[in-house]
Amino acid sequence: MRITIVQIRWVHTAIFWLLSACVIVTLYSGMSGNITTWTWVAVGALFLESVVLAVSGWTDPLTLLAERHGAAHGSVADIFLPKALADRIFPVCGTLYVIALGLIVWRLVR
Repeated sequence: MRITIVQIRWVHTAIFWLLSACVIVTLYSGMSGNITTWTWVAVGALFLESVVLAVSGWTDPLTLLAERHGAAHGSVADIFLPKALADRIFPVCGTLYVIALGLIVWRLVR
């Protein structure tokens, strides 16, 4: 079975929304102090994503896969999001994740 760029885009988009939900859960947990098992599941999923990105040289492996299947290098052809949003995923979500972790740690130590 041959993988198509459309299939890669669907998977990548689903992962994006799942990880975005994890960012929201961690941020909510840190802001509200309501730290639950779901908080730790979200933190773990985001940590795993961070490890995957670090191991792959800070380039999303699905982007590399899409490029191998014909997507233009450096494009957002591997995800169903507007370019303006796709170009800002890492800085926005990464910053919110760091803030969320800081809030969670602050809640836990106080």
